[in-house]
Amino acid sequence: MAEPRPAADEYKISRDRLAELLNEDLSREYQAIISYVVYSQVLSGAEYMDIAAQLEIHAKQELDHALIISRQIDYLGKMPAVTPKPVRTSKKPKDMLRFDLDNENETVRNYRDRIRQCEALGEFAMAEQIRQILMQEQDHQIDLATALGIEVPDVSGGPQRRALSKRR
Repeated sequence: MAEPRPAADEYKISRDRLAELLNEDLSREYQAIISYVVYSQVLSGAEYMDIAAQLEIHAKQELDHALIISRQIDYLGKMPAVTPKPVRTSKKPKDMLRFDLDNENETVRNYRDRIRQCEALGEFAMAEQIRQILMQEQDHQIDLATALGIEVPDVSGGPQRRALSKRR
């Protein structure tokens, strides 16, 4: 059974804190660009040809996401981050795809929170920009889960819900 969603006031946030969180998201976008560029080139074998081509497309989309998030951070009066989150590598193709899926799961959870946080601040245009990114990130999840032959993970709990349930 799914846990209840957080109350709207749990998403109240300052503009400065939102910019900090968006900078973390930006670092994750950089991580995704790097991992998709590398993984798309090193995945080999007939069974990985389709997903390797998809990862090249994902890399370009992640760059677009980074540009959008950077613009939003600048709009909030802060300097965009310049450092990616660490990129994991492996010689095993399934491991690389799992790493990407784990990262996409985290990204989807975070962007769902960001949308609510933007709306709590009255930043509806920013929320809409992130909603567009979220749609592509969920497509990435689907592509990766399909390539791995697994169900798309349910990440509807979100990081805030997990943090709250760990405190109980």
